[in-house]
Amino acid sequence: MAVKIRLKRIGRRRQPSYRVAIMDQRRTRDGLVIEEVGTFNPLRKDEHALQLKRERIEYWIGVGAQPTDTVRSLLVKQGLLKGAGAS
Repeated sequence: MAVKIRLKRIGRRRQPSYRVAIMDQRRTRDGLVIEEVGTFNPLRKDEHALQLKRERIEYWIGVGAQPTDTVRSLLVKQGLLKGAGAS
């Protein structure tokens, strides 16, 4: 089973909000989640726009979960991953 760390949309129309979720890559975007590890609200511009469970994300990356490009950029901004060439 290939595991991804990706965004799951939960907001209303024109008011996007996302959960950072650990999912099987074969599931649909809003499908069954293994674990939810954070939230992201792109409309907020303060420090509360992105809230993550750092320990759980580090665990999942440690066991081989791969973040999507969008989640990777969020994790780099939070200091959980190294910049451009990180795997």
